[in-house]
Amino acid sequence: MLDPVTQIKPPRISPILRHGGFAIGGGVLLLLVLIAIFAPLLAPHDPFVQSLGERMKPPFWHDGMGPGHWLGTDQLGRDYLSRLIYGTQISLVIGFGAVLISGFIGISLGIAAGYFGGWVDTCINAVITTRLSLPVVLVALAIVAVVGGSLTVVLLVIGLLLWDQFAVVARTATQQLRNAEYVSAARAMGTTHMHVMIREILPNIRASLIVVATVEMANAVLIEAALSFLGLGVQAPLPSWGLMLSEAKNFMFFNPWLITLPGLCLFALALSINLLGDGLRDIQGEKR
Repeated sequence: MLDPVTQIKPPRISPILRHGGFAIGGGVLLLLVLIAIFAPLLAPHDPFVQSLGERMKPPFWHDGMGPGHWLGTDQLGRDYLSRLIYGTQISLVIGFGAVLISGFIGISLGIAAGYFGGWVDTCINAVITTRLSLPVVLVALAIVAVVGGSLTVVLLVIGLLLWDQFAVVARTATQQLRNAEYVSAARAMGTTHMHVMIREILPNIRASLIVVATVEMANAVLIEAALSFLGLGVQAPLPSWGLMLSEAKNFMFFNPWLITLPGLCLFALALSINLLGDGLRDIQGEKR
């Protein structure tokens, strides 16, 4: 007879807890989302109010900090902490908005190409190949330079340029599932092609698409920052982190915190999204 102690199975550890990167990335991203949502409550000052008498005040670890300005002020006397907090809203709006637009376009094209095949696949594959041949940043720069920079324009341009990876992954995954038994059974029951693609195929490729979404979200945030840094993205006085980097480049040797702080914010956001995506990929691989 076996000892009852030997029959005790070790407790199962959740896949999420086994992946430190996933937990860290998800925690940091959740924190940034909460900061963006509660920005009006967290910001100690109005991020748009200028005070030339308080300009270029250093942060709290330097002498001469302005009253109430924990991270100092910029060249126009605006509270830097408040602008960083509100900048979280812009980066997350660009990230999530661009992923929604590009995801809708890419997933629709990819599933249609993989499901129907034939001439539909050939035409959509040609469109995907054409998009892959275009450099995203250069095309975005050209479009924004012609149309003009604004939050809406940047969001639309990035969203319309980042759909290719969604389409490639959705097309490949759909090709593997279109002859599955449950798909054939749904077609035999007389359901429409749209119903099969949305209700049968899409839920089964969702995990791979979520991983792609995290990668493209990080790309969208960095592209917006690059466009704003070049003066062609989000326009002043909106507190975009990329625009803050651009405004601070002339003071980087004398007031380095002006360029370091928004750079660290961008780094934290991009890293958290990538860690989250890597963790999702690993968890998905374990389930398989």
